[in-house]
Amino acid sequence: MTTFSSFAVHVPDADLEPDPLDPAQIVKGTPEVSSTVLWESDDGTQVRGIWQITPGIVTDTEEDELFVVISGEATIAVQDGPTFHVGPGDACVLRAGDRTTWTVHETLRKAFHISTG
Repeated sequence: MTTFSSFAVHVPDADLEPDPLDPAQIVKGTPEVSSTVLWESDDGTQVRGIWQITPGIVTDTEEDELFVVISGEATIAVQDGPTFHVGPGDACVLRAGDRTTWTVHETLRKAFHISTG
């Protein structure tokens, strides 16, 4: 089990590092992604962090994830599934393997927890 010190982060002001998208994921616009990992388990199967994307349309294949939107707006369409409009204060759960299309209307920042194992 990983041990770490407890901490707090003001998510809206947290510094993020560029996290370039695969150009094949970009459908429209010039969206840019940045992120930071706040904590990761020793085996890499649990990750907690902050992620941000600027306006545009991108595709993705998801991991098991819970996230809460801090700022911004997006519409997330799950292939052969539901479509969600998310904004500040919304929580969303995505399943591993979901193929999604994200239409980012306003730069979106989220705090997330991903499980890969």
